[in-house]
Amino acid sequence: MEPNSPQEEQAQRSDASANRAAHRPTEINALLGRGTRFEGKLFFEGRVRVDGQFKGEIRGDDVLVIGDGANVAGDILVGACIVTGGEVSANIRARNAIELYAPARVTGALHAPAIFIDRGVLFDGTCKMAPLDEVDVRTTAAPAPPSTPAPPTPASPAPPTGRE
Repeated sequence: MEPNSPQEEQAQRSDASANRAAHRPTEINALLGRGTRFEGKLFFEGRVRVDGQFKGEIRGDDVLVIGDGANVAGDILVGACIVTGGEVSANIRARNAIELYAPARVTGALHAPAIFIDRGVLFDGTCKMAPLDEVDVRTTAAPAPPSTPAPPTPASPAPPTGRE
């Protein structure tokens, strides 16, 4: 039996990889359903779906799905983020992709190697389509410091008018 050529071995590896991707489970590991409110930090593995209200920080290596009726505010760093509806006011960073589908309303900064925005999505923010670097992954976008008003200047006496 002849050994496989490098091209044949590469094709076999590609086929095996495609089969794994096609059979990857798409089940939901956790659900924050409609009518549910949560505030805080969420760290997850697997696929998580949010249809309720969430305020805070979401971190995970896998897929976050934000569905109809959701209201999400905060900072998101995940493997992939799919927004199928609801309102999102957050900075979303994804290692793989961000997908926004109508009728979603999204406000914030998007950063991922691949970004898809469907017709009908209301989006107000910035997009950066590039791989995340280590600094992006380790840090959370910090809010801008509150502006402080300039200290008041002492009142100067009025200049002489010449009619004194």
